[in-house]
Amino acid sequence: MTDSIPKKPLKKGSLVFVDKENYIKSIEALASDNDLPNYVFEGPGEILSLKDEYAQVRWRRPVPDVWLKLDQLKEYTH
Repeated sequence: MTDSIPKKPLKKGSLVFVDKENYIKSIEALASDNDLPNYVFEGPGEILSLKDEYAQVRWRRPVPDVWLKLDQLKEYTH
């Protein structure tokens, strides 16, 4: 029997993208624009700061940083 590999926790400096399925089901999606730009789902964004269950993410574009829940983010591996 094989044990699953534990998921690495996201930390400051991690490259991430938004998990579309988790985001769409979230309460934050109800309070935001319905049509998010594709770059948030494609990544990478960089985690600048962590506070409780949220991460401040900076995208490699001239746009403001955003705070997103950690469970809505996945590690960028490309």
